[in-house]
Amino acid sequence: MKLRRSMLFVPGANASMLSTVFIYKPDSIMFDLEDAVSLREKDSARLLVFHALQNPAYKDIETVVRINPLNTEYGLLDLEAAVRGGVDIVRLPKTDRPEDVHELEAHVERIEKECGREVGSTKLMAAVESASGVINAVAIATASKRMVGIALAGFDYVMDMQTERGDGTELFYARCAVLHAARYAGIDAFDVVYGDVNNEEGFLKEVDLIKKLGFNGKSLVNPRQIDLLHNAYAPTEEEVEHSKRVVAAAEQAERDGLGVVSLNGKMIDAPIVNHAIRVLQKAQASGVRK
Repeated sequence: MKLRRSMLFVPGANASMLSTVFIYKPDSIMFDLEDAVSLREKDSARLLVFHALQNPAYKDIETVVRINPLNTEYGLLDLEAAVRGGVDIVRLPKTDRPEDVHELEAHVERIEKECGREVGSTKLMAAVESASGVINAVAIATASKRMVGIALAGFDYVMDMQTERGDGTELFYARCAVLHAARYAGIDAFDVVYGDVNNEEGFLKEVDLIKKLGFNGKSLVNPRQIDLLHNAYAPTEEEVEHSKRVVAAAEQAERDGLGVVSLNGKMIDAPIVNHAIRVLQKAQASGVRK
């Protein structure tokens, strides 16, 4: 089971972070060549990320590169460096239409062929940051077989909606739209960054909300948020024990040739059994909540 709970942003121009950030063990590390890099540092950041991608320290961590939009002078240069450097996933910012994904995919396939990478080995992720992107979320999520995730980017979205970040009400429709698109497409869904790194209570409250909605994980800007997020997403001992009993009951019913599964006098249907299996898979992959 591939966990994508935490995707940690790392500024592409920050050489010291690029050389050490793997020690924090997020599920995915996202080298950012877009908003976190000033115009005068774009070229040097691209070179730093290219070399970081080939660092053996990152071989066991999923790597993501957020390129600049392809309609800028930096986007295609970023993409060339990312794919040739061996990135696992390319994150496309400001994805408004499925055609944006189609354009990205065509360039990626060309670069793979030119540099000898297996065609199809570079995966894609779309970041939805506008009303247009939210409305087209299903078309974006299903635009390519390379797609592994769709992410909601909160700041640009609320600006486009002429509002501001608040208690989450302003993101409710967008979160639901992105999440449903991801589930329809069979890919992962990522929630927005929580910017106040000193407010652990607020962060955990938002994590609890997006976990209940069904998001696979969250984009992060500070390593201190990783353990908090991972622990919140881990199943509790009680959930694990209950899931073990559910799965055991289902297996016993199958051995007995029964079409009905019962546990403690209550009927258990297939969705409950499947949920229990997922809980046990998460526990095996992430441990039990502290």
